[in-house]
Formats: sequence, C-alpha cells, structure tokens
Amino acid sequence: MTTIADIMQTAPVIPVIVVDEVEHAVPLARALVAGGLRVLEVTLRTPAALDAIRAMKNVDGAIVGAGTVTNQQELAAAIEAGSEFIVSPGLTDTLGKAAIRERIPFLPGIANAGDIMRGLDLGLTHFKFFPAMAAGGLPALKALAAPFGQCRFCPTGGITLENAPEWLGFDPVHCVGGSWVAPRGAVDEVTVEKVAREAASLAS
Repeated sequence: MTTIADIMQTAPVIPVIVVDEVEHAVPLARALVAGGLRVLEVTLRTPAALDAIRAMKNVDGAIVGAGTVTNQQELAAAIEAGSEFIVSPGLTDTLGKAAIRERIPFLPGIANAGDIMRGLDLGLTHFKFFPAMAAGGLPALKALAAPFGQCRFCPTGGITLENAPEWLGFDPVHCVGGSWVAPRGAVDEVTVEKVAREAASLAS
C-alpha cells in the first residue's frame, strides 16, 4: 500500500493547485507531470476542485490528492472523487481518525508541538508544516523537529524556488509544497513544464 512517506519522497516539490475552471485541470496536470512533479495537491478552495481531481486522475503518471480538507464531509467527497492522498491545513482528532479509518495517506498541518503530539497520539508521523514562513520559517521548524526525531515534514506556505533548497537541505524535510509551480488560470503548458522541471531538479 502506498504510504504518505512514499508520496512525500516522489518529488521534492508538491504543487499546491487552485483550479477555477475544470478545463484547466488536465493541461496543468500534464505539464507538471511532464516536468517531473507527479504528486498533485488540488485544494478544495473552489467549486471546480472535485471535478478537477476526477479529470487529473486520467493523466498518466499523476498522483492526485485533495488539499484544504478540513472535516469528515470534505474527506468523504475527496475520496469519492478519487483522491489518492489527503492534505489538511490543521489536525483535529475527528479528521485524523476518519482518515486513518479510510486507510488513505494523510498529511495533516501542524504549527506547534501540541499539534505534533496530537498527531503522534493518532499514530501519525508525517506532517505539513503550515503556514511555514508565517509560523517562523526554517528556524521554527528546526526547533520543533528537535524533540520529535521520528517525524518528517512538508513545509507549505511562503515556499519559493529561491528558499526551497534551504528547506530541503534540512534532513527531516522530505519535500515542500509550493503554489509557484502551478499558477491559477489558463495554462501555458510549455512554461509550466519548464518551471516544474526546475522545481523537480531541487535536490533534497
């Protein structure tokens, strides 16, 4: 069974995607996968999101999941749409238990030690550090990670091509989440593929 650890180690950058028009979904997914970014997080921030997940799943090589999942109803809808993994901005016992019950790879957001301890109580060890820059940046994550050696992280929020290598250079960071690789709106596949290739080449 694919785990969240497997997914986090597929590529150094997970595109954080906001789809406003479902017809943009497949060209965007195609360009990102062609550039080497196979793990695609489609945020449930727009009415088109679930249809975008359904459409992107048809792109060869794409591993499509749902982001901004905040409750059990959204979790169920994301799974029904075919999501292969789930990302949430935070962690509640209710959502964590539901994701574990569904046996779906789950990456909950954490911003402090209490969040991590709640996750560990549920048996989770892989987390999204969010909002990464606003929550104190790399120094904050280094301080947080120190007491929790078993944990691995995907910082998201304020990550750019310029600062990603610094994050990826920190051992407990498996990957970063970034919206810079997946601009909103109509898709220029050549440009997106070029940006994706640049991101995929970032050594972790």
